[in-house]
This record gives sequence, C-alpha cells and structure tokens, in this order.
Amino acid sequence: MRRLTLSIPALLIAAPVLAADLNVTVQIPQLDVAEYHRPYTAVWIEREDHSVAAQLAVWYAQKETKEGAGTKWLPELRQWWRRGGRDLQMPVDGVSGATRPAGQQQLKFQEGKAPLNTLAPGKYELVVEAAREVGGREVVRVPFSWPVSAPQQLDAKGSSELGAVKVDLVP
Repeated sequence: MRRLTLSIPALLIAAPVLAADLNVTVQIPQLDVAEYHRPYTAVWIEREDHSVAAQLAVWYAQKETKEGAGTKWLPELRQWWRRGGRDLQMPVDGVSGATRPAGQQQLKFQEGKAPLNTLAPGKYELVVEAAREVGGREVVRVPFSWPVSAPQQLDAKGSSELGAVKVDLVP
C-alpha cells in the first residue's frame, strides 16, 4: 500500500477560498438644471424586515456653511434616516465622506472585514438613496442573497437623482 504525503503548502493551495467580495457602483447623473448641487447619498444593506444590516456609505457636505453643518440636512435622506441614520454619530470612520461629483462611484468590500463580517446568511437588499438641494429624492433597491456561491452581477436603475446601481458579488 502506498502512502500519499502532501506538504503543508500543497494543502493551502488546495483549500477552498471562502472570502467573497461585494462591489457596488453608483452612477450619479449630471443633471442639466439651473442650480446643480451634489446629492447627499446613503448606501446600506437591509434585511428582509427592512432593518439595517450594514451601513456602507454616507456622502454629505462636511463643511460648515452659513446654513449650518452638513449633518443638518441628513434627515432629507428619509428612508436611511428612519432606518438607522439618526442613530449614527457623524462622522463615521470608513462610512461617511464628502458628497461625490457626477459619474460612477465605486465601493468595494470583502467578506470577513467590516462591514460584511457581521452579515449572516440570508436575503438582503442593497439600498441607495439620494436627495439633492433644489432637486428631488430617489431610492434604488437591489435584492441579493448572502453568502454567494457563484459570481453574480445585479443592477437597477434610477430615473432622476440616481443612474445605474450595479452590484457585483464574487465568491
């Protein structure tokens, strides 16, 4: 009878990779309006019961202005505010940042690292909400399941304040 011996490096190469990536692309359209302001935008993951599973990004005006601090207008992101935004103390490290210009904005997250490290297996929705001064408000939702077993490309499209929202899930 023959013995099969594998070295430790060979076992490490043969071991399955369990990490997964969640990559999000948010298109902020350039609107042809007389007075354009960058939108306040929130990106988060919701459970099936609509509770917040993870805060991914909040983009808002961070400079103090004559009208007050940018946080004064965060409640205009109504769904995000009601579902968990009001409980956050801004700024939030790794989540909050300045408003973004028109164009494609990308967010990348890895399983095992915050904020995905607390995401239990189940069905979720990636939610993007945008509100703009002298403009409108819009919410786009992209349903997905976690963890992922095969690569998936999911998308949804806004109609006014948001363009395409793409979610790439890579096991």
